[in-house]
Amino acid sequence: MVTGPRVFERVMIMGGSGVGKSHLALRLAAISGLPRYHIDQLSWLPGFVHRTTDELDRMTSEIHATDHWIIEGGHYETSHDRAKRADLLLVLAPSRLMQVMQIILRSWRYSRMIRPGMAEGCTQRFGPQTLSAVEYALRSNSFHLERAQAVMNASPRLTIRQLSSRGEINRFISGCSPVAGRRGFVIDGHTGVPVPHCA
Repeated sequence: MVTGPRVFERVMIMGGSGVGKSHLALRLAAISGLPRYHIDQLSWLPGFVHRTTDELDRMTSEIHATDHWIIEGGHYETSHDRAKRADLLLVLAPSRLMQVMQIILRSWRYSRMIRPGMAEGCTQRFGPQTLSAVEYALRSNSFHLERAQAVMNASPRLTIRQLSSRGEINRFISGCSPVAGRRGFVIDGHTGVPVPHCA
């Protein structure tokens, strides 16, 4: 029996702060018609007041139960449950220089605004907030990548791609195509770097 290319309908995007997760989610949602969810958007209330873990557990679990989604970000308390439902995991791991440049650029571009993927009432400020964001991103990189690796190791069913530069991200996006008559997308198998599963 001949089958067509795999259609991806539930997508996880993981990686450190400022690596381009929100941008990738926006681009894939535009191609595929899949609804997108940003953990930052779910996590924060106006004024950068953080929701409780229980609230986030409930919200993310309700999203996981649906048939179509792109979810970018952490909330690792439910990441393994998310992986059980996902059919594609994208791990972004650019150089630190690229990460820092992207954080500074987004802070400047969206200063006094709410940047894409952030919750209402959480305004971006260029200045001390930018330096804090850079410091947090560099300090937390290992933490985020360790959590992504744990999901990869525990999820042999998942298709996984690691994207390590702006060029790789753009080539991956260029290799994604919509599917007529349904939500989701197919990808060129040569885009991105397939990541072997570790025992």
